[in-house]
Amino acid sequence: MKKLTLLLITVAVSFLAQAGGLLHNTNQSIAWQRMMARGATNEIDGVFTNPAGSAFIDHEGWSLSINIQSASQSRDVLTTFPLFPQEDHTRLYEGTASAPVRASLHTVYKRDKWAFSGFFGFVGGGGKCNFSSGLPSFDAQVMAGIYSKTAAMLAPQPLLKNIVGGDAVTPDMYGINSAMKGRQYIYGLQMGAAYQINKHWSAFAGLRMNYFDGNYRGHVDATLGEAVKQRANAAMATLTPEQQAAYAPMITALAQEGGLTHIALDCHQTGWGVTPILGANYKVGPLTLAAKYEFKTSLSIENDTKQLEATAMGQASEELEQAMQASYGHGVNTPSDLPAVLYVAAGYEILPKKLRAAVEYHFYDDKHAHMANDKQKYLTHGTHEVLLGLEWDINRIFTVSAGFQNTDYGLSDAYQTHTSFSCDSYSIGFGGAVNLTKKIRLNLGYFWTTYKDYHRTEADYFGTTLPGSDTYSRTNRVFGAAIDFKF
Repeated sequence: MKKLTLLLITVAVSFLAQAGGLLHNTNQSIAWQRMMARGATNEIDGVFTNPAGSAFIDHEGWSLSINIQSASQSRDVLTTFPLFPQEDHTRLYEGTASAPVRASLHTVYKRDKWAFSGFFGFVGGGGKCNFSSGLPSFDAQVMAGIYSKTAAMLAPQPLLKNIVGGDAVTPDMYGINSAMKGRQYIYGLQMGAAYQINKHWSAFAGLRMNYFDGNYRGHVDATLGEAVKQRANAAMATLTPEQQAAYAPMITALAQEGGLTHIALDCHQTGWGVTPILGANYKVGPLTLAAKYEFKTSLSIENDTKQLEATAMGQASEELEQAMQASYGHGVNTPSDLPAVLYVAAGYEILPKKLRAAVEYHFYDDKHAHMANDKQKYLTHGTHEVLLGLEWDINRIFTVSAGFQNTDYGLSDAYQTHTSFSCDSYSIGFGGAVNLTKKIRLNLGYFWTTYKDYHRTEADYFGTTLPGSDTYSRTNRVFGAAIDFKF
């Protein structure tokens, strides 16, 4: 059951998946939602996607964009494990994640060849995840642990076997009450400056301050069922007073809430790190080429632990508590770096001031970013993303656009866990913009993500010595609106 605590560790990365790599969120504007390939734009949302391009913004003075999004996601695991009492030994575990309101702010001040920009938003996380019926790995390890420990405990004691009603405590004799909740936000505040070197070139340099704030609560309680309790009481009544006195404390302990297994965790985590950012933009006629590089961000998360409990068979479990303390003890620091990212993009104006197309590529160097328990070592490669976008100005008032993104993670069975799993995917977005006045623009966007199910089979399922298999599946939908201002 020691491996059960390793799953608790991964709750720290159990957050709402966004567009982007394993840890980044590149969905920072409604303009991105409706077109996606925004890495070569010279508009206000380029403060995040193409900051060097802000030197070519066509407005002298202040520009501002306020973006509001609402996201929802499902994260389901279909698991087969021989100790599950259901038909075919298969259970469906449903997880829900949401970020009802998530805001981002872009601003830039343009004066001659200089553009000073700022950005604030959720660059990672940005949501809550709830597994209200627990997780398969938790249940499987609890069941296997209870079986092995009670079999060893009952083997030399025939009277205790008679009281319990078997050679071991099996899943039909007890119930498991488990739940996990995670909340994670990585706030990003970016400042920088772009300079227009000549009529073709501009460059950008800046910094982003990242602040991590998370809270994780969970419990696992395995308790004997009422039928077993009644059978045990009836069997106890047949024993001598001396025998009852010997076994009563153990039976009482097993029968109480969480008597077979009890684990509880309430941990708040914080941390911060700084990301240096460089960018370049080249513009000639209808063609724009752009690149942005974000350096790796060293991020260490510190625990503020309010509750950490572990008992087994009615007694404090030193083994479980020590393992939990190693990762969730008060004051413990855990690495959670943001990887270096390279963005390159090309935009082309097919019809002047009418029809635009863009293509973009992202590489996230996940394998060189330190994660909890060195999970990055299990990735086969960093994340690759390809984005396409098309935008059409119907007239001076209305604009429509659509976009596509394909994401390929370097996943492996060893990397995936029930609280932190990813699936390769593609996303489609669409929407439009309305010029309410010459200086005010309304943006509306919607996108959804289609995930490829990930299947894994393990002969020793999470250390239980029994076989098991999982199918991970996800859904994701995001809607948003934004207002752009020019002053």
